[in-house]
Amino acid sequence: MQQLPLEISVAAEPSFDNFVAGANGEALARVRELAAGTLREAIVYLWGEAGSGRSHLLRAAARANPGLVIADDVEALDASSQQTLFVAINSAREGQCAVLAAGAAAPAALALREDLRTRLAWGLVYQLKPLGDEEKARHLRAEAQRRGLELSEEILGFLLTRLPRDLPSLQGVLEVLDRYSLIKQRPLTLPLVREALAAAQQSAELPRQSGAR
Repeated sequence: MQQLPLEISVAAEPSFDNFVAGANGEALARVRELAAGTLREAIVYLWGEAGSGRSHLLRAAARANPGLVIADDVEALDASSQQTLFVAINSAREGQCAVLAAGAAAPAALALREDLRTRLAWGLVYQLKPLGDEEKARHLRAEAQRRGLELSEEILGFLLTRLPRDLPSLQGVLEVLDRYSLIKQRPLTLPLVREALAAAQQSAELPRQSGAR
């Protein structure tokens, strides 16, 4: 089997400008303001399912303001890290810093110490909603165009119905298609997409397609 080349196209670094907001426009605006130091609130907590964009926003905020206290996947924090976050939130309330945290559930549903759960709810709390298919398709078209690829409606429909539906997985698929199209020196067609995904699955780059027939 021909080995696919690596690092053909560099994925865009997470930023506020390339975050696909969908129904999460208010959350994006508040996190931007927090990173810029213009938000009156000093604590923001984001929660949502995997692929909802919380890690993207945290990384974008960290790039925009390295002084922010950032805590992702708070449900996985050990006792020491919970204490560190607890102290940071107290400091934020006293105007000494700003805290941006994220997790898989609302503060009250987190398996954390009670006083930390309470403090995570002190500031602004936003649930990030998953993107709809139309929003995902719009983003995939823009990302494909950035890479110099053209996605037909037929290919978009295939990607959205046969593959994992979270945005990071779909972006990973674009990376595979980009590399495969380059090595084969052929434009993207549905047969080439099927061929590329089959080769990637055999090399364990991608999970198997769902509902393929």
